[in-house]
Amino acid sequence: MENKKYCFALDLKNDAVLINEYITHHKKVWPEIIESIKDSHIEKLEIYLVENRLFMIMETNVLFSFEKKQEADKNNLKVQEWENLMWKYQKAIPNSKPGEKWRLMNKIFEL
Repeated sequence: MENKKYCFALDLKNDAVLINEYITHHKKVWPEIIESIKDSHIEKLEIYLVENRLFMIMETNVLFSFEKKQEADKNNLKVQEWENLMWKYQKAIPNSKPGEKWRLMNKIFEL
């Protein structure tokens, strides 16, 4: 079985100061967050920004599970602290469920 790639979108609050703070946080992500990402079998993670729209590409190995990652994050105080801090900058994409952040995107084309 091969690795999988997932793409997500999320918006930031449309405020230049907050967007710059968000970028600064991501230049020095807490080591505990990096560790939690790697421990969940995420092999590669990239976040891109245009205006206030974020796009994330996540590549996982065969051991990755959304359910296991969600459970691990829920039980990790440092991850919860990071997520609460990031929510200061983030805003849900229209039609998101309450509290839903990153929205999984559907691939509609591949060359």
